[in-house]
Amino acid sequence: MKEFDHEKMDVYKAAIEFVALADGIVELLPRGRAYLADQLQRAATSVALNIAEGAGELSANEKARFYRMAKRSATECAAVMDVCRRLKLTNDQNYGQGRELLLRIVSMLVK
Repeated sequence: MKEFDHEKMDVYKAAIEFVALADGIVELLPRGRAYLADQLQRAATSVALNIAEGAGELSANEKARFYRMAKRSATECAAVMDVCRRLKLTNDQNYGQGRELLLRIVSMLVK
C-alpha cells in the first residue's frame, strides 16, 4: 500500500503515538476537568496535523512554518501534562511516557 509523505516520517509516527497516549490520559481525568481534556486533545491533534500539512508543502518556508506550529503545539502539550501532574490528575507512567514522546517530537522538529 502506498503511503503519504508524512506517514513515512518518524516524527509523525511519534505524534500519532502521543495522540493515542493523550486520549488515554483524557479518559482518566475526573469530571470537572474538561478544560484540560479539551486543551490536551486539541494540542496533541494539532501536532500531528501540522506535521502532515508541512510534509505536503513544496515551499521550504511553508514547510518550516507548519513544523514550527507543530513544535508550539507539542510544548503546549508538555505544559498541560505538567498541570495534570501538579494537580495529581495523571500517573507517573503516563506523564513520563508523554514527556519522553514530546521531547522526541520537539527534537525532531527543530533539526
